[in-house]
Amino acid sequence: MARVMKDSGVEWIGQIPEGWNVKRLKLLLVERKEINNPIKTNFILSLTNSRGVIPYSEKGDVGNKSKDDLTGYKLAYPNDIVLNSMNVIIGSVGLSKYFGAVSPVYYMLYTRNKKDSISFYNYIFQTQEFQNSLRGYGNGILEIRMRIQMSKLNTVLLPTIDSEQQHKIANYLDIKCCKIDEIIEKEKEVIEKLKAYKQSLITEVVTKGLNPDVVMKDSGVEWIGEVPNHWLVGRVKDCTIKIGSGKTPKGGADVYSDEGVLFIRSQNVYSTGLKLDEATYISEEIDTTMKGTRVYFGDVLLNITGGSIGRSCIYTNKENHANVNQHVCIIRVNEHCCARYMNYFWISNVGKVSIDIYQSGANREGMNFEQIANTTIPVPNIIEQEQISNYLDEKCSKIERLIKQKEQVIEKLTEYKKSLIYECVTGKREV
Repeated sequence: MARVMKDSGVEWIGQIPEGWNVKRLKLLLVERKEINNPIKTNFILSLTNSRGVIPYSEKGDVGNKSKDDLTGYKLAYPNDIVLNSMNVIIGSVGLSKYFGAVSPVYYMLYTRNKKDSISFYNYIFQTQEFQNSLRGYGNGILEIRMRIQMSKLNTVLLPTIDSEQQHKIANYLDIKCCKIDEIIEKEKEVIEKLKAYKQSLITEVVTKGLNPDVVMKDSGVEWIGEVPNHWLVGRVKDCTIKIGSGKTPKGGADVYSDEGVLFIRSQNVYSTGLKLDEATYISEEIDTTMKGTRVYFGDVLLNITGGSIGRSCIYTNKENHANVNQHVCIIRVNEHCCARYMNYFWISNVGKVSIDIYQSGANREGMNFEQIANTTIPVPNIIEQEQISNYLDEKCSKIERLIKQKEQVIEKLTEYKKSLIYECVTGKREV
C-alpha cells in the first residue's frame, strides 16, 4: 500500500510522508560552544569536502595553516556534526570520529534529544538540496565564502521523524553508501592503473621504439637507459626552430574578453590536450602587438612554472592561431622532428625526470629556455617518429576512452548516492 504523502511547506524538502514533521534546526540540534582554553587537546582536526573530518596531519599542504596558539580554537567531540560556516553550501560538513581542536569558523552540532540519530541529521547536511537552500543566509562577497551565522542556521527547517526511524534510515544509508563507496574506490583504482599503464607505455615506446628485436645501445643518460642502436641522442634545441614563451598583455584583466584571439594560460594546458572550458581571449589589436608570442598549428605547449609545470600538449587548431602568456613555453619543431613525438617525450617519464632535475635546486618554481633547449632527447628518424606517434595516438586514445567510461560510472554512482540520501532523509523512499 502506497504511503500517504503531504506537502512539507519547504521547497527543498518537497513532499514528506504522513507522520513526518518539519522543525527548526535549533529544536533538533544544539551548538557546542566549548573553547580550547585552557588547553584540553593539541590534536588538531580539519574539515574537507571530500573526506569529512580528518586529523590535520593528514590534510597535506592544502588550505589554511593551523595556528600555534590553540586557545582560540573550538572543541569537537566524537559524533559531532562539524560544519564550516563559510563553506557549508559547497559541502564542507562532516561527522567527527575524533576529539580535537578545530578552527573558530566551524560549528559543532549534537542532538538535543539523546535518543535521536546524529547520523540521520548528518545525512541531511550532505544533500545538495539542503546545501543549496542555505544560499542567501550568508554574509560575504563571494557566494562560496559566505559566513552563515548560527542564529540564522538555527531557523533552517529540517525534516524529522521519531528516533527509531531515524536510526533505521541512518543504518540503511550507512550500508548502502558503504557499498557504493567501495565500488567507486575500485573504479578509481582501475583509473589509476590505466593512467600508470599509459605513462609506462609512452615512456617505453619513446625510448625503445616499436621493434622489440632491435639492437640497443647505452644512451649515456641514466634515466633514459638504452635506446635503439640507430637512434641519435641529442638536445631539444637540435629538433626545434623556436623555444620561447609569451607575456601578459598590458592593461591587466581589462584586456581579456569572451571572444577574439584565444589566449592560452597554464591552466588550459593538459597532457590530454587543451581544456578551454574557461577560455580567455584578447582582441586582434592586442594580438598584433604580440606577434612574437603567437601559437600556431603543431606547436608543442609546455608549462614551465607553478604547480602545473611539465604538463604539455599540442595546439591542434588549423584555422586560427592563438597567443600565450609567460607561464607556457612554445616549442616549434623543425623538419627533422615530429611535433607529436616531441610532445610524447615531455609527457613520458624521461621528460618528467628531466624537469624534476631542473627543479632540484633553488629554482623549484620554474624552468628556463636554456634548460629546455639542452634537455637530452632520444631522436629516431622522422619516419620512425611518425610511426611511434601514430602508435601512441591509437593506444592512448583507447586508454583515455576506458578512463572516460570509468569516470562516467563514478559520476553516475555519485549522483545515485546523492539521490538515495535525499530520498531517504525526506521520506520519499521507504526504508
